[in-house]
Amino acid sequence: MSLAAKSRFVNVLTFARLPLIFVWLGFAIAQELKGGFWLGAAACMAMLASGLTDLFDGKLARKWGVVSTLGKMADPLMDKMFYLVAFPALVWQSGHQDGGEVHSMVLLGFTILYMMRDTWVTFMRTVGTMYGADIAAMWLGKVRTALSFPGAGWVYLYLAFHSFAPESWRGAWLASCYFVEAALVVLTIVSLVTYTAAYAPYLEKALARK
Repeated sequence: MSLAAKSRFVNVLTFARLPLIFVWLGFAIAQELKGGFWLGAAACMAMLASGLTDLFDGKLARKWGVVSTLGKMADPLMDKMFYLVAFPALVWQSGHQDGGEVHSMVLLGFTILYMMRDTWVTFMRTVGTMYGADIAAMWLGKVRTALSFPGAGWVYLYLAFHSFAPESWRGAWLASCYFVEAALVVLTIVSLVTYTAAYAPYLEKALARK
């Protein structure tokens, strides 16, 4: 495979995250409205495939030596698209279920925090590009992103399948969802502070310009 073909393959893999999460959305809505184990299973497979694109596109780009500025920009953009589709859908799904109002409010606050963090970091990185800053994701951002995909998947598993589980399991399963969400909130806040500190000098330069 030529270098150009490898580069195209990696970019296709990156951009595939968006259509795959919309496939998940369609199955997830259908499962919530109509019920059925297999619709939920199909949704899980689509979400898993979408998350795996984030795992493999960067690895292949580094292995094949086709890391690019486009890839560095597109990868976090596709992550944000994943969040923009998945997390509001989880808010809706939780609120749609009987007794899910409290969880849906928690998910709503969680989603707002995620969106605010990503919008702010995008702004700071954009300012950084004005001064030639390295816009590659920081390790903490990578950890947060890597955990966000299985985190969203775990919450969806609960929402889609808890009704099939024994009654005695449901409380512990919901508690594990709250734990996952709390851990991701902590990571998001720490990541926000870390990115802000790293790019603050560039923002100061931009503010000082006349």
